[in-house]
Amino acid sequence: MSSIAGTKSGLMWAVHISVALLVALWIFPTVGLFVSSFRTADQIAASGWWASLFPQEQNLVLRTADPSKQAQEGDLYVISGNLFADNNEPAAGISAWGVSSRAISDYEPGETADMGDDGRITIEQNGDYRLENDVAFEGRRGERIFVTATTPPKFTLENYEHVLLSGSTTDSMAKAFFNTLTVTIPATVIPIVIAAFAAYALAWMRFPGRALLIAAVVALLVVPLQLALIPLLRLHLGIGIGKGYLGVWLAHTGFGLPLAIYLLRNYMVGLPRDIIENAKVDGATDFQIFTRIVLPLSMPALASFAIFQFLWTWNDLLVAKVFLIDATGETTVMTNQIVELLGTRGGNWEILATAAFVSIAVPLVVFFAMQRYLVRGLLAGSVK
Repeated sequence: MSSIAGTKSGLMWAVHISVALLVALWIFPTVGLFVSSFRTADQIAASGWWASLFPQEQNLVLRTADPSKQAQEGDLYVISGNLFADNNEPAAGISAWGVSSRAISDYEPGETADMGDDGRITIEQNGDYRLENDVAFEGRRGERIFVTATTPPKFTLENYEHVLLSGSTTDSMAKAFFNTLTVTIPATVIPIVIAAFAAYALAWMRFPGRALLIAAVVALLVVPLQLALIPLLRLHLGIGIGKGYLGVWLAHTGFGLPLAIYLLRNYMVGLPRDIIENAKVDGATDFQIFTRIVLPLSMPALASFAIFQFLWTWNDLLVAKVFLIDATGETTVMTNQIVELLGTRGGNWEILATAAFVSIAVPLVVFFAMQRYLVRGLLAGSVK
């Protein structure tokens, strides 16, 4: 009975589990990246993103108040306060502390550490401290204290402010964001326009060599992109295009056209023949049929390819490296900017996580906004 059309297979549970696992494998890294983009460097180093909602033990480097805050009590000079309040940190409970980076947990709360010429300091569990000396404190900065504390969850927008609003050309993603839009939008629209005309001609117009053109389009689908990079770059340099937006638009157009033509042609050839023939009988030209009938009916296929092309060009690094990147960084795209951050900010995982999520945010919005067209477009031409 399981082979009868319309009945459900007994293995549907396996299909559901597999789909759930695939969804989880895609969602968990994305959620982790999103959560990490709001965390501080200390929190990321101390625990994973899944523990971000719970208190956690961290090693913090805090400073006492500067010597200008000292007060004289008899023969002693005293600086007092709270380590967390003085450093704009949320209140926490200290389990151990130290005055040297080599011994960050030598003392327990309530104990006193002898700092030599810098005086003596006592630190309580809640962060209250008392630093005293027989002579006046000198210098401009407070003493550095290493504490091990259980801190509450903390989320911040400083990472996004740094990435999007920083004036630094090496850290800011704002310019790279608009550069990527400048590359992606034309590189998505141009191949769709060209491929739509070509697909209609291959589907509904009769001319010599049509079968050979269709075979050539299919053959170009298997040509590796890397094989054409250097010859195409030499062609661009030879005709004076050089490295710039025009060159990268043409490169993405050339690499995207075979799939676009193949996908749209398979969809258009499956449209009802009666509609096309009736339009011709009524005196409509091929251009009128294409613009008024075929294009509106082909929106699922057009949207499906637009999703693929947008994602490919937005996430592209290789083509941008070859055809676009310049010495000044004025045309740097987001993928290359993240590579630069890996070199300059290799230890700042909060900055890298934020930059990476900014990079994937737009593709996520485009995908979810147009996903209803995706399956319809992928099935184009598969059934009559």
